[in-house]
Amino acid sequence: MGIRGAAGVRAARGPAPHSWTVSTAPGGVPLLGHALPLWRRPLDFLASLPAHGDLVAIRLGPQRVWLACDPALVQQILMDPRTYDKGGPLYDTMRMVLGNGLVTCTQDVHRRQRRLAQPCFRPSRIADYAQVMSAEIDAAVGKWRPGQTLDVTDAMMDLSARVTTGVLMSTSLDPGLAAEVRACLSTVMRGVLLRAVVPLGPLYRLPTPGNRRFDRALARLHHIIDGIIAERRGSTARHGDLLDTLLGATDDAPGPDGRAVPEGLAQDCPHATAAPTPQEAPHDQEPLTDQEAHDQLMTFLVAGIETTALALAWTLHLLAAHPEEERRLHAEVDSVLAGRPPAPDDLPRLGHARRVVTEALRMYPPGWALTRVTTTETTLAGHRLAPGSTVLYSAYVLHQDPVAFPDPQRFDPDRWLPERAGGVPGGAMLPFAAGNRKCIGDHFAMTEAVLVLAAIAARWRLRPPSPRTVRPVPAAVLSPGPLPMVCASRRGPDGPAPAVPSEAP
Repeated sequence: MGIRGAAGVRAARGPAPHSWTVSTAPGGVPLLGHALPLWRRPLDFLASLPAHGDLVAIRLGPQRVWLACDPALVQQILMDPRTYDKGGPLYDTMRMVLGNGLVTCTQDVHRRQRRLAQPCFRPSRIADYAQVMSAEIDAAVGKWRPGQTLDVTDAMMDLSARVTTGVLMSTSLDPGLAAEVRACLSTVMRGVLLRAVVPLGPLYRLPTPGNRRFDRALARLHHIIDGIIAERRGSTARHGDLLDTLLGATDDAPGPDGRAVPEGLAQDCPHATAAPTPQEAPHDQEPLTDQEAHDQLMTFLVAGIETTALALAWTLHLLAAHPEEERRLHAEVDSVLAGRPPAPDDLPRLGHARRVVTEALRMYPPGWALTRVTTTETTLAGHRLAPGSTVLYSAYVLHQDPVAFPDPQRFDPDRWLPERAGGVPGGAMLPFAAGNRKCIGDHFAMTEAVLVLAAIAARWRLRPPSPRTVRPVPAAVLSPGPLPMVCASRRGPDGPAPAVPSEAP
């Protein structure tokens, strides 16, 4: 048996071989199991479970879900995607919207999908996209006015939508159509969250006003995307955007053994050297079908907008609550930018901005809890799992572990300085997951987030109109909810600013 620490705290490992602890979460009740605490206070409940074991069973009615509390177990799960495949209620709901795209597809088709999408996210392409990002960010932030009150969560969603649609489809969207796409995405994402959190199945087919709005927005979004793909297929014009790269990709990139292997896979995943299954094997020179292109475009739109927007909203909230860190950020952007908008070439010198974003991702990872489903009998923490078992891991829980992150409730961007970041255990920091299912757009997202943060910090201080406590809203992603803030111009010197209370469960 392992040694457990205080409530919610995982004990540090000593040099001796580790014995895994497997247990059941306390407090279950007949029939419902642990459904009530997981529904009412999911962050508190999950964060309390590492005190009870390395692998903890949660009962949801008749179903048992296993929470992996130790980073080493989570790494085992993420590095073996054939045994621990994507599945569970959230992915089932997301497939309804995204189709069988890169985020939601099962492992048997993932290798081909990743290989075809990988050229879109090469470093050279990210540098090209950054030019578009900078222009869109400057246009959006330039419209803010002193004294204006923004809902920062909405503002970041709108800004991220501008950036993502601009990079993805450039000239295919005129301003009116781009605004319609953003409105449809907002409606669809609200519907996805509702259906993932409250899985009422057939009730969502009833003709209620909310269901009709969701269905109309989703149908319109599919129609717009189908039209854009058809237009591109029928034209020889080149736009130089991500969609051009995606439609031009073919499934023929050779790997070391002559088989096609996606970039980074061999480094990320020890199982990548295993022979591909017949479904995973490359198909010579085959580009994406229209349906595959449609599903990938939906995936990039949804995943590229909401997660980055929420990470930025949390970042701005944390800076408002910690004016000393905000002043350090202002000093950096003033030194690097000297009053001009940020450009891609500035990124290497915006180190503190990057650390601020990284620390916000640690404290409030948008993808706070995800599931995998076992495809075969396997053993985790010495415990046998039958095929079809649901395994849960929570980046939020891992990121609050004081063994990996001393004083985890403290907003401390300097913990990501090179001399300190090297002490973070492998697998403890997972804002973009890991292994060959790691977010393909992680570099894209960090580039966008740092450019946005620098552009805002160069011009504005954002403060809530009155002190308030912001509590995370855990749904499919971890949101701060509405986040009103007043824009104050930085033309004058930085002065003292009130801290904003924040409560992290």
